[in-house]
Amino acid sequence: MRDLSGIVKAYDIRGVVGEQLDAEVVRAFGAAFARLVGSSAVVIGYDMRDSSPGLAAAFAEGVTAQGVDVVDIGLASTDLLYFASGRLDLPGAMFTASHNPARYNGIKLCRAGAAPIGQDTGLGQIRSDAENGTPDAQGVTPGTVTKQDLLDDYAVYLRELVDLKAIRPLKIVVDAGNGMGGHTVPRVFDGLPVEIVPMYFDLDGSFPNHEANPLDPKNIVDLQKRVREEGDADAGLAFDGDADRCFVVDERGEPVSPSAITALVAVRELAKSPGDTIIHNLITSHAVPEIVREHGGTPVRTRVGHSFIKEEMARTGAIFGGEHSAHYYFRDFWRADTGMLAALHVLAALGGQDGPLSALTSDYERYSASGEVNSTVADQAGRLAAIKAEFGGRDGVELDELDGLTVVLPDGSWFNLRASNTEPLLRLNVEAADPASVAALRDEVLSIVRG
Repeated sequence: MRDLSGIVKAYDIRGVVGEQLDAEVVRAFGAAFARLVGSSAVVIGYDMRDSSPGLAAAFAEGVTAQGVDVVDIGLASTDLLYFASGRLDLPGAMFTASHNPARYNGIKLCRAGAAPIGQDTGLGQIRSDAENGTPDAQGVTPGTVTKQDLLDDYAVYLRELVDLKAIRPLKIVVDAGNGMGGHTVPRVFDGLPVEIVPMYFDLDGSFPNHEANPLDPKNIVDLQKRVREEGDADAGLAFDGDADRCFVVDERGEPVSPSAITALVAVRELAKSPGDTIIHNLITSHAVPEIVREHGGTPVRTRVGHSFIKEEMARTGAIFGGEHSAHYYFRDFWRADTGMLAALHVLAALGGQDGPLSALTSDYERYSASGEVNSTVADQAGRLAAIKAEFGGRDGVELDELDGLTVVLPDGSWFNLRASNTEPLLRLNVEAADPASVAALRDEVLSIVRG
C-alpha cells in the first residue's frame, strides 16, 4: 500500500514528477477513475509540460485496461477539456499543474458534462483505490484510444456565446506565459475585429520568461510594460499555465481586479437572464453582491474552490459565478470555469462603447483590497483562534466561519483568514474603503498571525 495523501489535494491531483508522480502511479489513477465513473469512454487532454504526454498515455493505459475507451484530444487548455467533456458528455481528465513550476504535474478530473470531482465527490475514493491497487478487470476487452481535435469546435462555441463581430476594432496585448493560451487564443480570435499583440505564445513547460501565475503581481509586469509601450493598446490579457484563468489590465497597464470582472460579466449575464442567480466566493469584493442586487439579480456566497462553486451553481441554477482568483464559471459552459469566455465578455463590453477600459471598469471598483497575503505558520488553528478571540469581543463585529474566519467590522471593512489546503499557510484578504484603511487592518491582523 502506498500513501498518496501528499498529492491528492482538495480539488485535484498534483505533485513533483519522478518523485511523487510517475507512470505507475498515474496508471493506477486511470484505472481507479475508470471504475469510479462507470462510463464507456473518457476524454483526456494535456498541457505543454514535457511530462504531460507520457503521463496522459499512462493514465490512458489504466483506463483502457478496465475495458473503457479513451478519446485523446491532445494539447488542450483546461477549459478546452471541460468543453470536450460537455460536448461529448464524457468524464474527463486534464493533465496540468496549472501555474506550478515545471517540475510539477497533475490531473484535474470531472464527470460527464464537466461535473466536478473533489475530495468528497470521488477523489477520495480514487486515492483509496490507487493506494490499495485497483483490481484488474476480468474478462473484458481492453478499450481503444482514438484521437479527436476539438479546438475549432471550442472556438466556434465560445464565439457563439459572445458575439464580437459588431464591436469596434480593438488592439489587445496577450501574455500567454508560454502556457496553453498560446495554443487557444489564435484560434478563438481568428476572424474577429481584434488585433492580438502576442507575448510568450511559444508552448514551453519550463516557463522561461516568468511563472504562468498572473495572480502574483510580478508575473504581469511584462504585460503592463508592453501595454504602455504600445501606446494604442485597448487592454491586456494574461493567462495562467493551463489557460483556465484570465487576468485583465486596462489601457494604462493597470490591473483590473477579478472582482470587477466578475461584476461586469454578471451585469452582462443578468441583462440576458433577468433576475437570475450569481455565485461569488466569500473573498470576492462586497461590491459584487451589491452590483448584482442593483441589477435585479440574486447573489449567493460560497466557499473558495471550483467544486463548491460548481455545486452551488447546480443547486441554484445560477447563470454565472466568479472568484477572486480569476476563475469564472458559466451555466452556458456546463457550469465550468473558462477565462477565455470571461475575456470575450470583457472585450465585447469594451468594444460595444467608445470609452477606455479604465472608465468602463471604474463603475465596478468600489473598494480597496489587499490582495492575498500569505503567512507561513506552524499552528494554523491556533492563530485563527487568536484572531477570533481578538476581534470577536468587539462591539458591532460580525464573525462567520463558512470558510476560515471572516470578520466584518462596523465601518464595513472586512477580512478573511483561511488555511491553505496544501501548504502550512494562512491566507489573508482585506477590503476597506481606502488603501490606508486596508493597510491598517492588514497590519493589525498580521501582527497577531505572525506573533
